[in-house]
Amino acid sequence: MGWRNMLNKVAIAISLIICLPHAAVTFAQERVRIGWAAMTASHTPLWVAQEKGLLAKQGLLVESIFFGAGPPAMQALVAGDLDIVVTSAPNVVNPRLGGVDAVMILSIIPTFIDHIISAANITSPEQLKGKIGSVNRFGSISEMGLRLSLRRLGIDPDKDVRIVPAGGNPERLAAISKGISQFTIMNEPFIKEAERLGFRDLVNMATLKIPLHGNGIVTREAIIKAKRPMVAKFARAITEAIHYIKADKEATKAIIGKYTKFTDPEGLERTYRNYTSVLLDVPYADPAGMKTLLDDMAPKNPKAAAADPKTFVDQSFVQEMEASGFIKQLSRR
Repeated sequence: MGWRNMLNKVAIAISLIICLPHAAVTFAQERVRIGWAAMTASHTPLWVAQEKGLLAKQGLLVESIFFGAGPPAMQALVAGDLDIVVTSAPNVVNPRLGGVDAVMILSIIPTFIDHIISAANITSPEQLKGKIGSVNRFGSISEMGLRLSLRRLGIDPDKDVRIVPAGGNPERLAAISKGISQFTIMNEPFIKEAERLGFRDLVNMATLKIPLHGNGIVTREAIIKAKRPMVAKFARAITEAIHYIKADKEATKAIIGKYTKFTDPEGLERTYRNYTSVLLDVPYADPAGMKTLLDDMAPKNPKAAAADPKTFVDQSFVQEMEASGFIKQLSRR
């Protein structure tokens, strides 16, 4: 009996040793509130990090909150209701110019990935001159993207064309169908729908290589100061998600379909290619992606003209991941 009692005690001790790390992980999980701003595949790294347990792997217990647009998500961040927001560069620049300590720590979409879609009879960018282009609304990133792209194509957006607001992708397609406008910009999976309707995929804006963060990880300097380890863990999870996306296409497409409710196989394939083509293995938030926006605002905004683009990004988190070998390790998988 003595040996049996001793064996039972050893078994119990081993069980405790095995269970303790799991209990510690559960106990150590840090709560974080995340806001994201649009139901587009530009949020795929966040979705993958959630679906594949990469956030939990970093010890984060995440509450993910969807917002219909970037500005209300940023307002929640400023109010202290969120720790991190996944959003575009304008939602960093505008608040910061107003005195908010917003900063982008990681870039997800470092350039425009929309396409210029036109009526079928327009066969070259030069033929856009004298035509009407539609955007979501004035002041939106769709307007900025169209204007910057037109300039890269040698077209003055203020003199050579007229730009009008028309609403979301379906409304802009309808505007071309009705002749209200002759061109617009949109992304997948709507490009496929535009082609089905007989419109022309005129220009892939990604080929213009305009630096501007179409999506990224944003927080506040005060949050970094108070919760730096938490922010670093989130950055690691998203970076690992980016590498996962590139390594496992089919699983990623399934996740995109789950969140976007899009089921067409060809559309999912095109969406995957469109977004992953610009994902960075080392996702630095480049100041150049902020300078593009500041330069565009400068003629009408003295604060933008005087601003230093470097102050709108914090590259230290990606630098730490590089220095530690974390990113190199991901690349070897």
